[in-house]
Amino acid sequence: MSLVRSSVRRVSQLSASPTMLRRCLTKSSVQGPTEPPLSTKTLPEYFNTETLKKHSTRPALICRKEAPRSHGGPPSRNMSVNTHIAWDFAEFDRHINTLARGLLAMGVQKGDRVGVIMGNSSAYAMLQWACASIGAILVTLNPAYRLTELASTLNLTGVKHLFLIPRLRSSTYVRMFAEAFPEIRNQHPGELQIQDLPFLRNIVVVDNAELEKADLAQLHIKGTVDWREILIWREDVREAQIQKDITAGLHKDDIINLQFTSGTTGLPKAVSLTHSNLLNNGISIGKCMRLTENDILCNVPPLFHCFGLVLGNLAAWTHGSCIVYPSEIFDPPAIVDAVVGERCTALHGVPTHFLGVLSEVDKRKDVGSPADMSSLRTGIAAGSPIPIDLMKNLIGRMHLRDLTNAYGMTETSPVSFQTTPDDPIIKRVETVGKVQPHVKAKIIDADGRIVDVGKPGEICIAGYLLQKGYWEDEEQTHKAMKTDEDGILWMHTGDEGIMDEEGYLRVVGRIKDLIIRGGENLFPVQIENAMTAHHEIREAAAVAVPDDIYGEVVGAWIVREPHTQITREQVRESVASVMNPQNAPAWVWFVGEEEGLNDLPKTASGKVMKHVLRKWSRELVKAGVGRVYRE
Repeated sequence: MSLVRSSVRRVSQLSASPTMLRRCLTKSSVQGPTEPPLSTKTLPEYFNTETLKKHSTRPALICRKEAPRSHGGPPSRNMSVNTHIAWDFAEFDRHINTLARGLLAMGVQKGDRVGVIMGNSSAYAMLQWACASIGAILVTLNPAYRLTELASTLNLTGVKHLFLIPRLRSSTYVRMFAEAFPEIRNQHPGELQIQDLPFLRNIVVVDNAELEKADLAQLHIKGTVDWREILIWREDVREAQIQKDITAGLHKDDIINLQFTSGTTGLPKAVSLTHSNLLNNGISIGKCMRLTENDILCNVPPLFHCFGLVLGNLAAWTHGSCIVYPSEIFDPPAIVDAVVGERCTALHGVPTHFLGVLSEVDKRKDVGSPADMSSLRTGIAAGSPIPIDLMKNLIGRMHLRDLTNAYGMTETSPVSFQTTPDDPIIKRVETVGKVQPHVKAKIIDADGRIVDVGKPGEICIAGYLLQKGYWEDEEQTHKAMKTDEDGILWMHTGDEGIMDEEGYLRVVGRIKDLIIRGGENLFPVQIENAMTAHHEIREAAAVAVPDDIYGEVVGAWIVREPHTQITREQVRESVASVMNPQNAPAWVWFVGEEEGLNDLPKTASGKVMKHVLRKWSRELVKAGVGRVYRE
């Protein structure tokens, strides 16, 4: 999944001054600083020796939709909050260890894959650290998967223990499993034998609010176990010593996460990420944001995605910052309530998230109840190219003066480039910053040669942040990760980028999304920025459509701002007035008018699925629908 974006102050640890570097960078090849050194600790070791040791009494996790004692167990301090979960780091640690002991007691072993189907919740946060502490591998599953997708991902990764919630939105997971695999109704936990899911042995249901208790009782399923039944609160049990022994024997290069690519162009692949990958990336991201123990991050992106799990959770917790989950799923009113109620200083999101929050802020202002968002300072906008106009709005209207833009992909843990508050505002708005510490990057042409600065090419990344490979898929691993003549292993991202003489990177789209009009390369992101700068265009996606004369021309899919009526001709003019005319769309379609769409088709990480739009565009072109210009 190509997704996020990131940076550092310097391009490399050279003796030359920054001024000299700006003058002498002629090729699109950079290396981040090598000081301070990378951490060699594992996640639990870092948590215990750094985060917990320094910040035990500081706020760690706030879940505004979960009751204070939803996990059961002995009374909790809960930071004196009686309406929802509010843990300091010591209390968070107590819950993590309680779960780790429970996992060991139910038979989870080092290397076992533990699947998770949940929204953003305290249980998910506990699993992230508890699995890491006993060497189990967390498999983060998209709650939007349908049964066939879910079964194939469970089998691909060999998930042995599955943690799920009864329901999320319209999906009823326990009922779905009971109906699809009726044998679990009469089998016992730990002994599941499902023909179509041969690796699965345990299903743990996390229904802390007991909202689905009656429905679950009606299903009469013997093969599932309640989450609260596996938690071991006592600390004087043998599992406590087993946990300590396992933690002490972990290695920084052990795989601890399997996270799936977004699958914008095909089936998602399972990316193998290690302690070192995730810990060091989280540390670097937080440094770019200038996070401290006084920051409170409203973590909106879903936790099954690197954005929520690494850019959110790990970037914050490695710096002693607090995480707030406003709700299980994306909910703009809950997000605004969380920012206001908890005085959040940071907010993460993809363009869709931020557009929803801005709309909610406007609604409250219109009805005379303005939301005080002045506590906000920073955050990350990523997941897909961020329209320049949206970045300006977030900085200007939501007080996100230190908002950072980041770039990367799941396979790079994920962030490789990121802006910082020290970067000039124009660089923070129009680029994804400079390369991260301990990371190398280059931009190459089709023949593998490094291009001059200012020239487009494929972004390639090297360094500690590279995945160990796609799980059980050597062929795809070798296609994406290649060693050069110097013995350096590079991740070929498939993303098109342009680097300037100072090392700042602009991502102009996926190579596959390039529009080649009459032999000239046109970059969708630049066209989309021109369109979304228009005040009546909320979102835009530019795709290649077939043309008898030019081979390809620009087609545009538009989401109008509410209560506006921009025309096809005006959409074309919005581009033609600021770019060379060949970039202006020859075809325009409005979401809500064609294909029965209410929104652009997107992956869970917020990236527009251009392959879907290209397919629809070809059909509409054949039907003659949407033509706005013909030469």
